[in-house]
Amino acid sequence: MELEYQRLYLPPWTDRRTAQTVLTMHAEFGGWELERLRLLPDGSRRVVLRRRRRPGSLPGYLPT
Repeated sequence: MELEYQRLYLPPWTDRRTAQTVLTMHAEFGGWELERLRLLPDGSRRVVLRRRRRPGSLPGYLPT
């Protein structure tokens, strides 16, 4: 099974409800699931999403 990944950055002024909405939209309409979410000391969030690679889609990046 090949996976593709997408990184998101949510700035510190993003409230919890908005972050939830953004991630829900990616899940429902893009087929993404949450791989990792880091809440940083400044209040920003770094998110890594993953999904199965779809035929004909461009390759994503591989996490380091």
